Amino acid sequence: MNSEHQNIYCSATQEWLQKCVLGLNLCPFARKPSIENRVRIVSELSEDELSVLERLLSEVEKLDTTDSETLETTLLVIPNLLADFLDFNDFVFTANELLHSRGWEGIYQLAHFHPEYQFAGTDSLDRENYTNRSPYPTLHIIRESSMSELLDIHPDPDSIPNTNIDTMCNLSSKQLKDYFYWL
Repeated sequence: MNSEHQNIYCSATQEWLQKCVLGLNLCPFARKPSIENRVRIVSELSEDELSVLERLLSEVEKLDTTDSETLETTLLVIPNLLADFLDFNDFVFTANELLHSRGWEGIYQLAHFHPEYQFAGTDSLDRENYTNRSPYPTLHIIRESSMSELLDIHPDPDSIPNTNIDTMCNLSSKQLKDYFYWL
């Protein structure tokens, strides 16, 4: 696939970031890097896990060699692979193990999002699952030093997950469909 297809996936992810993550304030730390254009969104169109892992390493290396004032974080969109959430979850474990084996444990961490995201012990339609639902399987590469600094200054970081669940529960069914139109 060409760059036009990549742009479609990145544009949809950018729209989700703006409308859902920022619009619903699901991540109080995302606004500043987004406004300052320090969020990189890229897609990997391959259909094999090894290529995605290679791309993940490439993106981590890019972050590792770029100052956080220029590039804070990266969203790696994986539209052609890992449509099944359980397969994606297994892949996230493998991706984390790869980062650890390369010496990036404690330096970078992965957050992950998926159209069928489901927390353990929940039903698939439970509202809390929507806090981590995105248009495509996505790995978010986060600088741990930046996250630590932000958590230190947030008045109550432990409240963020429950606040997000409350936000989802307070949306009407129509609003939920409007925000998560791809589901």
